[in-house]
Amino acid sequence: MGNMVDYNISTLRRLLDEKEISSEELTKAYLDRITVIDPEVRAYVTVTEKEALKQATEADKIIKQGESRLLTGIPLGIKDVICTKGIPTTCSSKMLKDFRPPFNATVMERLNQQGAVMLGKLNMDEFAMGSSTENSAFFVTRNPWDLERIPGGSSGGSAAAVAAKTCVASLGSDTGGSIRQPASHCGVVGLKPTYGLVSRFGLVAFASSLDQIGPLSRCVRDAAILLEAIAGHDKRDSTSLPRPVPSLVNACGQGLKGMKVGIPKEYFIEGVQEEVVSEIQNALRVMEERGAELVDVSLPHTEYAIATYYIIATAEASSNLSRYDGVKYGFRAKNYSNLMEMYKETRAQGFGPEVKRRIMLGTYCLSAGYYDAYYKKASQVRTLIIQDYKQAFEKCDVIAAPVAPTTAFKIGEKVDDPLQMYLSDIFTIPVNLAGIPAMSIPCGFDQKGLPVGLQLMAAHLHEDVLFRAAYNVEKGLGLEAKWPKLV
Repeated sequence: MGNMVDYNISTLRRLLDEKEISSEELTKAYLDRITVIDPEVRAYVTVTEKEALKQATEADKIIKQGESRLLTGIPLGIKDVICTKGIPTTCSSKMLKDFRPPFNATVMERLNQQGAVMLGKLNMDEFAMGSSTENSAFFVTRNPWDLERIPGGSSGGSAAAVAAKTCVASLGSDTGGSIRQPASHCGVVGLKPTYGLVSRFGLVAFASSLDQIGPLSRCVRDAAILLEAIAGHDKRDSTSLPRPVPSLVNACGQGLKGMKVGIPKEYFIEGVQEEVVSEIQNALRVMEERGAELVDVSLPHTEYAIATYYIIATAEASSNLSRYDGVKYGFRAKNYSNLMEMYKETRAQGFGPEVKRRIMLGTYCLSAGYYDAYYKKASQVRTLIIQDYKQAFEKCDVIAAPVAPTTAFKIGEKVDDPLQMYLSDIFTIPVNLAGIPAMSIPCGFDQKGLPVGLQLMAAHLHEDVLFRAAYNVEKGLGLEAKWPKLV
């Protein structure tokens, strides 16, 4: 048997059920690897060693009784924006540094029901606002492929931990590309589900009409296993869809014959790194070889997506983050003379620069005299973007495009230029505005050895089509064995 940390969920399930390894042994192997690797990568904000070993012991009892499920005893990492009962949930912000939720998010309840093991909470851009994990109030997470480069964001810790093999898989959240972009930069699989397929109850809100929880994993099948576990209706989330979850794992075994793949001209534009385009074109050739037909489609309102997103998302952030006032929970400034001063000082000291920037942008867009000019107009353009996708999916089953214009950039390279940082999400943002599912799949490397991600998009609730396409790309390219050489 090889190193336990090299195996995916399916292989581990077999080894655990056949008693060749125990969950306790597996969990200890991951905790040991975190001790060695994480000081370099810095993916974890909190390592829950005691809780993880307790969960592993319980998982071994369930396995011994013959009652295991797909995730029983599997060690996972969780983005620190998802509430975990009694365990710090910081959103990588000073504002919530000592916050311990009194409840679990729905996705955590579902993982606990499966008997999964939580290794710890993963670093992120503060309140999920960022594209590089440089906005964490605690420290910068590094890309396991090149420690001088960003892992992407805001789920940078979630992607880096999977790439560094310091967890089997992880959960992240995606508001404008925050799962797919870091998945692309770290060479792992990342899925943003249809809006409403996964409950947002217990997800600390950034922009409520855009946020979605999703999996990051080593392979497409692992992502399907995780999504099946966490998806489904939840009456505590008013936006949760009352729909049964299809068998996504079964979709992975189907071929591409008859599938039409849309190629949007708006995503292959000047400024996209040449190696990104060439690796994606190679992936498209693989899809053709496996029976898919490539067709041209147009998404004409794509150019307005960034502006639309940064009005809608910041407006919703301004509203959602008003709850952090130093009164109910979280950080409170020490020196103030009256209530208004306490509010001001708490927010000035508790929020980082990027969060403040977005709160101010959103407050401005919602202010008297500007609401119609900005927020209302952005909502109208969002409708046009939704219609673009509906029309495109009349011609094709999935749409293929880059995840990001470039591979991972160096730490500090774009920190002083917010506009350039925002533009790194230009290809992921439209998906969130439309509420459709999309996935990043590793499809190659640039000349520096940095991963390139292919983005596949499908119509609402067509995750099965997405997994079918992604699985065939993965098998056709054969990149599953390529991982960063940390040790």
